[in-house]
Amino acid sequence: MKNRRFFLALALLATLASPAALAQAKRRNLPRPGWNMFSKEQDIELGREYAKQVERQFVVVQNRELTDYVNRIGMRLVEKGGLEKYPFSFKVVQEDSINAFALPGGPMYVHTGLLRAVENEAQLAGVLAHELSHVVLRHGTNQASKAQFAQLGALLAGAVIGTGSITGQLAQLGIGLGANSVLLKYSRNAESQADLLGAYTMAKAGYNPIEMARFFERLEAERKGKTPKLVEIFTASHPSPGNRVKAIEGQLPYMPRGPYNASEGDLKRVQAIVAKLPKMAKPAQPGQGSATAPLPNASKPERVPVSRNTRLYRGDGFAIQYPDNWRVSRSQRSVTIAPAEGLVQGHVGYGVIINRATLQRAVNLEQDTQSLINGLAQQNSNLRTVEQPQRITVGNRRALVTKLSSDSPYAGMREIDVLVTVGLDNELAYVICVAPLPDYPSFEPIFQLMIRSISFE
Repeated sequence: MKNRRFFLALALLATLASPAALAQAKRRNLPRPGWNMFSKEQDIELGREYAKQVERQFVVVQNRELTDYVNRIGMRLVEKGGLEKYPFSFKVVQEDSINAFALPGGPMYVHTGLLRAVENEAQLAGVLAHELSHVVLRHGTNQASKAQFAQLGALLAGAVIGTGSITGQLAQLGIGLGANSVLLKYSRNAESQADLLGAYTMAKAGYNPIEMARFFERLEAERKGKTPKLVEIFTASHPSPGNRVKAIEGQLPYMPRGPYNASEGDLKRVQAIVAKLPKMAKPAQPGQGSATAPLPNASKPERVPVSRNTRLYRGDGFAIQYPDNWRVSRSQRSVTIAPAEGLVQGHVGYGVIINRATLQRAVNLEQDTQSLINGLAQQNSNLRTVEQPQRITVGNRRALVTKLSSDSPYAGMREIDVLVTVGLDNELAYVICVAPLPDYPSFEPIFQLMIRSISFE
């Protein structure tokens, strides 16, 4: 009996020590999206809005053969590489620099300079796989979230109800498509993650993953060589995380094995087409300022009804009573409760906005409230503090109430914005009660009732 157990143990050990089992045990976990204040839907909306800006600044090549070739490679990587689904699109732009970039949510633009520079289709697929990985790992909005969490919390609360253009509001925080934008200038850690996920994606799609690393290392050499200007855009926004070839070679034993013979067309023919493209003048460049669309300047409604009957909203970790003739709209962790008459082209003229910002530490109520107010002030330069923060209790939690004033979406008017902030461990919950200055006294009782009714779950 003892001998039998001994041989069973040896058999089990042999199984565990098999190459496949060791590979599984040693395989590095693939990266996943990090903490993010944006929803996936907001990433997609950002990409759509920024794509319009890109196509006003670049010449999009109108050659079906080029576009189809790049699209076939891109969609092969998405479908056979098993990437998360986004509304990906791939367009070629006439630019001599060696670059490709993907916007949050999926739009990707490939420079003609990149098509000329790659030595084989696998290298082109490697650049695309790397950029696709930035999209699915949501690196751009992850970096923006970490950079300005409090300001973004207030901004995204407005974006929930479609406050004009999300990109316009981000521009007020200095976030856009400029060379130093946090949305497109990645950290070395983000580069390593995109390399790793991109290499696995290539292998699954039938491309040799080492070609991605070889091409990037070639770009790094070019940066120090004769033609640095052709690669400076890519190397500035994609800092090298170190020896890429060695890093990917270390993962090769754990990736899908070849044959790495994928092909979606004739690269040499594609490069010949690129060489014969007529030079096109760039569209006129818009100004580089951070101006955003003005407030609607709408006419104030004659009457905004407030029902005496209330309903209970429960969800997102809290509950609140509100007038039963007002509407509730949600997105991710943000909730807006407002009468139909109180929404002006997406702006809140009358109503309540509720949101939370997650911190990487315990909340400092006074300090984080001031950071939030600073963020609101960046969105509205005419924001003023009417009354300094006062201590109150909301839902049996310590809270602050601050009375602010800012421009109203109604023509020529100011509004009162009462900000209530509550500390929830490592989250700052906040409520903003909004009404035009002359009407605020009549709405104050319902706002007070709503605040008093809040409970946290």
